[in-house]
Amino acid sequence: MELVARISTEWRRRMLFMLFMICGIAAWFLYDGYILWPNEAQRHAVYLEIKNMLIDAGDAVDGESTSVRLAWERHAREMDYKRNIPKARTDGDIKEQRVIGWIMTVVALLYGAWIAWNHTRQVRVVGEIVIGASGQRVKLDSITTIDRKKWKNKGIAHGIYEEGGKQRRLCLDEHKFKGCEAIIIEADKRIKARAEQNT
Repeated sequence: MELVARISTEWRRRMLFMLFMICGIAAWFLYDGYILWPNEAQRHAVYLEIKNMLIDAGDAVDGESTSVRLAWERHAREMDYKRNIPKARTDGDIKEQRVIGWIMTVVALLYGAWIAWNHTRQVRVVGEIVIGASGQRVKLDSITTIDRKKWKNKGIAHGIYEEGGKQRRLCLDEHKFKGCEAIIIEADKRIKARAEQNT
């Protein structure tokens, strides 16, 4: 029997979706840290100047005064700013956004590398030997039973076999490696054939 089970399209799509999400989060924080928040901090500094000038002149009591709001909206129109009152963005706040953005960028790169590495893995059958994704080599006829506890929900089965007097498990993940089901079917046939011979 010759068979190669490679990374499935479904697994690839799920992993790439997660990768794009992480990249999006990283881009969001970096955009805030390098563009949006520094610009808002500059607008807030101008807003404070307008507010303090009006309060010192006795034309306003505090930042909630209508005169402050109207003065800001007039200035915003002249400078083509947004009309809403800008929020205070400290240097610490901005730095935090940048740090989180770069951390998420590193996470995205590592996750992307992990996805690429997984694409180098496969489950193969060469003759009578099953070569697992982790490299373990198992004879088809040495598999004594198939554990399907996770098959229905996750598409994962385990071939149970003995080696060195110990019971071991060979992971056959159809969700991740398309083609593993054919290995399971072949192993099942052999298990049933041996059972019939012994009866």
